[in-house]
Amino acid sequence: MKNGKFTETQIVAMLQQYESGMKVTDICRGNGIKPDTFYSWKRKYGGMDAQQLKELKSLQEENRRLKQMYANLSLDHRILKDIIEKKL
Repeated sequence: MKNGKFTETQIVAMLQQYESGMKVTDICRGNGIKPDTFYSWKRKYGGMDAQQLKELKSLQEENRRLKQMYANLSLDHRILKDIIEKKL
């Protein structure tokens, strides 16, 4: 995944500027981004504050760990099943 030049907290801060009444063009010009980028961020992070963003990141990390655990257990299960089939 490509690492951007802005952190999620900076993105949320830009979206809060928009919600407070700043124009999109001014925000984009001030931060050196394109309006398309701003609107994609708005779609992804719209309405979030810093606390919700932290919760989202922690849930994504937990989901990643659980998927990894499942993959490892599935592989172990398959190996054990192959061993049992060879013995019979």
